[in-house]
Amino acid sequence: MTKPEVTSLRRLPAVATVLATAEAAWLQERHGRVPTTEAIRQALDEAREALRAAPAAAPSAIELALRAQSLLEAHPPGLRPLFNLTGVVLHTNLGRAVLAEAAVDAAVAAMRHAVALEYDLDGGARGERDDHLRSLLCELSGAEDATVVNNNAAAVLLCLNTFALGREAVVSRGELIEIGGAFRMPDIMARAGVRMVEVGTTNRTHATDYRDALNQSTGLVLKVHTSNYRIQGFTADVGARELAAIADAAGVPLLNDLGSGSLVDLSRYGLAREPTVREAVAEGARLVTFSGDKLLGGPQAGFVVGDRALIQQINRNPLKRALRVDKLRLAAIEATLKLYRDPDRLAERLPTLRFLVRGRAEIEAQAQRLQPTVAGRLGASFAVEVGECLSQVGSGALPLDTLVSAALLIRARGSQSGLERLAAALRRLPRPIIGRVADGALYLDMRCLAEADEALFLAALAGLDTNDLAAHAP
Repeated sequence: MTKPEVTSLRRLPAVATVLATAEAAWLQERHGRVPTTEAIRQALDEAREALRAAPAAAPSAIELALRAQSLLEAHPPGLRPLFNLTGVVLHTNLGRAVLAEAAVDAAVAAMRHAVALEYDLDGGARGERDDHLRSLLCELSGAEDATVVNNNAAAVLLCLNTFALGREAVVSRGELIEIGGAFRMPDIMARAGVRMVEVGTTNRTHATDYRDALNQSTGLVLKVHTSNYRIQGFTADVGARELAAIADAAGVPLLNDLGSGSLVDLSRYGLAREPTVREAVAEGARLVTFSGDKLLGGPQAGFVVGDRALIQQINRNPLKRALRVDKLRLAAIEATLKLYRDPDRLAERLPTLRFLVRGRAEIEAQAQRLQPTVAGRLGASFAVEVGECLSQVGSGALPLDTLVSAALLIRARGSQSGLERLAAALRRLPRPIIGRVADGALYLDMRCLAEADEALFLAALAGLDTNDLAAHAP
């Protein structure tokens, strides 16, 4: 070892010296003493290796603390906030619904304090957690009773298992849905311990098909709203009201699975009409299931509303406990449901609905405001213009309907690989920006960018390493 190397290595500060710096104290407050100490040791090891390879001045204690900070923050949390500029409002892979402020506040309060989750404040005895939502769900749906589980798939599973375990469930072939993640209704029915009886054909099912299938082994009749696809052309199906009468005559319940069910008529907001939960109840279904984090715009949950006697049977099923929701989601769900009591202001308060009803002119004006800054930030390697695009509802809701929107269209002046590098670089930002690449351009659909978040969006974009992108440009 040469003398300069020995001198530099000897001048490296000790771990305790680095820990004594103000920078290290801040790291300990943020990350804890043990992780901070380990990061400092790693920073020192790196410094020793570098000095052995090329003698130089030893880094100071502050410099080593800053290097430790880089090491500690090199792996940001995976569930960090991002900008959903894909044009899909309820993007399953991006967490679906953004919660209303009232729901966020309620969840935070439930985290910070003890709450009467299963405690009856009036009687001073054990209570039921479903009681916090039961009256609201009944009020909004017109049903006699209600219960809640962790998602809609669980709601369907629980109903099937409660009423058709070891028995038959009758369903139309045209309603054997598959949704994201290879979730298939036949698989859920099998896991529920139910023997599936398919009736009709893919495109046509008649009332006689159901009547012929009903027998002493039938546990229930299942109707599934095909929310993520449509069968068109030479078709026929049996409406919920008629099917409810058929099931009642046979002495079995009709379970109507609405999937991404809505509590309000969306057509009042200028959107395509979807069947509402209240309508499904009024049509005679004894049980109706629907999601909380899709069109309803709340946290992930699955609801079952219907006849009180049937809901009580569901709540006695041991699976109910395995599928129940915690206090955070209960608090957020309650706050979300309360917003539906005031439908005139719902679009102002519920982010999902607010994003869905944004008009093209408003979105285009926002894109025009942002275009000069974005173009300046990306530099000469990319062209940025404002263009029309089509947004989607997402999560299997209103699959044939699109929403006219506006986007920043970014095109690489060189090869297409430059555009792919830009999309990847945007995904690597501390607050990622997620768009979609189509037709030779990166589309940043502005529909889900709230005006209040414009400054945050531009601040996130400022972290882009444009020099690196320019260096790779052809």
